[in-house]
Amino acid sequence: MSWRHVPVLKHPCAVLLIIQLAGILVYPFLGDQPLGRAVFSTLALFVLVIAVMAVRMTPALNWVSAILGLPVVVLTIWEAVSPGAESIVLWSSVFHAAFYFYTGYALLRYMFADHVVTTDELYATGATFTVVAWGFAYVYLAVDIVWPDSFSVVASPLDAKAWFEMLFLSVTTMTSTGLSDIYPIRPHARSFVMIEQIAGMLYLALVVARMIALTVSRTSTRLSRDD
Repeated sequence: MSWRHVPVLKHPCAVLLIIQLAGILVYPFLGDQPLGRAVFSTLALFVLVIAVMAVRMTPALNWVSAILGLPVVVLTIWEAVSPGAESIVLWSSVFHAAFYFYTGYALLRYMFADHVVTTDELYATGATFTVVAWGFAYVYLAVDIVWPDSFSVVASPLDAKAWFEMLFLSVTTMTSTGLSDIYPIRPHARSFVMIEQIAGMLYLALVVARMIALTVSRTSTRLSRDD
């Protein structure tokens, strides 16, 4: 059996999307205890492996994912073993953000590499969105460590370790549904939130424009054949 017929390898973007969505649902059950964070860190490592597999399916350079992925794995394990160490959380957040943003870039290249929309490329549209949202969540976590009390929850400073709240902020910002009860209160935090708002708008515009262009192209080709 060809390796491409293995579901995980045949549609890596679908697996990446499903695992990230599952992580969002699972995290609240883990709580803030060290064991819960360790379990979630293990899940995050698995997500990173799937992300690397997805990147390897793209024209992007594989060695970049390896260079970024190695410190991410090491820092993720270190963070699980030594929870609460801000310096570790900071560098882990920086490398996580870089890795997820690179993965998002590689997935975009994967989607725009040809003029045929495959099943996995359709899954990649959702996976790219979640990957970028996770990347910005780590950016917010790093920002709140470098500039304490950058974010607030209903007038109360947000805990710098509250990654899930940062993810909630990132998703609501990326989808333009509003900042809800979590919002930036310092200039650096607001600047990154504005960047994500622009990124979310541009991503939606890119995906819609590509789908329309491919639809018009297929229609034109069909009409030319009929003539």
